[in-house]
Amino acid sequence: MQFYGGTTIICERMETTNPVEWVGTSKRDLKKFPAAVQDEVGFALYQAQIGLRYRHVKSLKGFGANVLEIISRHDGDAFRAVYTVRFKGAVYVLHAFQKKAKRGVSTPKQEIDLVRRRLMAAEQHYREFYGER
Repeated sequence: MQFYGGTTIICERMETTNPVEWVGTSKRDLKKFPAAVQDEVGFALYQAQIGLRYRHVKSLKGFGANVLEIISRHDGDAFRAVYTVRFKGAVYVLHAFQKKAKRGVSTPKQEIDLVRRRLMAAEQHYREFYGER
C-alpha cells in the first residue's frame, strides 16, 4: 500500500494479466455494492486487464477515451466504477459509487472532481512505481 497526494493505492497482481491498482477507497466502496454488481464490475475489470472492453463500459465524458465507466444496474439502482487504461501495463480503478441523481444522465460534479484528483494520484504512482515505459 502506498500514498500519493494523500491518496492510498493498493496493487493486486496476477501472473498473466495487467495488475489492478485500487486508488483511494475505490475497492472498499465497491465491496459495499450488491454481490451481482461486484461480480459484473469484477468481470469488466478482468476484461480490461487482458486488453478487452466489457459491453457495459463507456468513456467518461471530459476525460478522453482511456478513462472508462462501468455501468451496472441492480434492482432499479445505478452503480458506477471508473477506471483508466491510460498507463501501459496497469489498470487503475479510480472510483466506485452509486449514482443517485433522479434526473439527468450526467455524473455529479463532486464525483468528477474526485475522479480527477485520483487520476492525478494514479499518474504519480505510475511514474514512481512502473517508471516511464
